[in-house]
This record gives sequence, structure tokens and C-alpha cells, in this order.
Amino acid sequence: MVLDKPAGMVVNRARTVKEKTLQDWLEKNIKYQISNIKYYRSGIVHRLDKETSGLILVAKTKEVFENLQEQFKKRQVKKKYLALVYGKLEPKEGEIVLPIGRTKKDREKFGIEVEGRKARTKYRILKYYDALSLVELMPSTGRTHQIRVHLSFLGHPIVADLKYGGKRAKRDRLSCPRMFLHASYLGFDRRSFTSPLPFELENAILKICEKKSS
Repeated sequence: MVLDKPAGMVVNRARTVKEKTLQDWLEKNIKYQISNIKYYRSGIVHRLDKETSGLILVAKTKEVFENLQEQFKKRQVKKKYLALVYGKLEPKEGEIVLPIGRTKKDREKFGIEVEGRKARTKYRILKYYDALSLVELMPSTGRTHQIRVHLSFLGHPIVADLKYGGKRAKRDRLSCPRMFLHASYLGFDRRSFTSPLPFELENAILKICEKKSS
């Protein structure tokens, strides 16, 4: 299955998570052909951050789960994200190759660390706004917070990203109700799926641009 996850939903259960997760919803509503559902993470092949909306892949059988995991390891699954970032990101196309690891000061945050894991993110600019850039991002690795950390390190954090966006992100929460990051494309096994930018993010572009020009 390919699901279009709404922003605000946590994907996996955890001790620190009190609310219902996508994993809970799946186990209640989907008929699996997997005997040990919990071991196979309820079929969830990859993850999205809580505030990230968009496409996520779920397997209903053990064989499909293992096959898709192998495709991810071999980087055969193509993913694309849309993000609105601060500043004019240049050049218009490029690749960010920087290692990512947990920061020493805050173990819940990630940063560019020399001893971190290799991470690659290709990008291309879709449109420039006044002091903002709408970017399409194609990560070939799947490190935790990879896109957010790479963009923040370059000085172009994602709009309304409270963890990596600094004071600007807190200010813009009035115009953009959540982090401006959307998983817009998934391609695998000669199949492709797309998800349009959600209304609240389309609306946020208008609000932020109007605010900056006033």
C-alpha cells in the first residue's frame, strides 16, 4: 500500500509517544498476511517525521516487506520531497554530501558530524520567492532528519521547522501551521505515485510572501 500520511501523525509506536500512531491505525484497519506483525513493524517499510506529510510505503506480506527493504538498501526506491526554505538557495541544482549524526549537546537533535553516517541529498529549485525558495529534494540515503539537517547547515532551514529553523521558524508559525516539508513522490518496481502539496502549505506560501512584502 502507498498511503498519504497527514501532518501531525506519528508513524511508529514508542514509549515516549502517548497518542495513536499510524502503526496503531494500520493494525486496526488492515488485513495482513504476516504472522508476526510487530516484528515486521506492521509492514511500515520507511518513516516520515511527525510533521512531514505525504507518501509512505506499507507492506501487507512478509515477502513484500523484505523485498522493499532490500530495494531501499540498494537505493532503488526513488523519493522526492517539497520544501520551502529561508533565503535564496544557490546554485539552482546541486547535491549535498555531508555526514549526519546525533549532536553531543542534544541527543534528540542531529547535525553534521565528522564521525556521522554518510548522507546524500540532491535538490533543484522550483521557484524563488522574496527571500524564500521552493525546493524539490531527492535523498538517496535515509538518515534521520537528513533533509532538515542538510538544509539548516547550509543556512537555508525549512520554514516553520522548530527544531532546526531557529527564531524565524517560531515567528512564521503564525503563517505556516507546521513544518513545510511534504513527501510528494515515490517510485519503485516501475510504479510511481505522487501527492500534491497540501492546502495548508499552498496557503502558507501566500501568507508568508504577503507578510514579507508588507
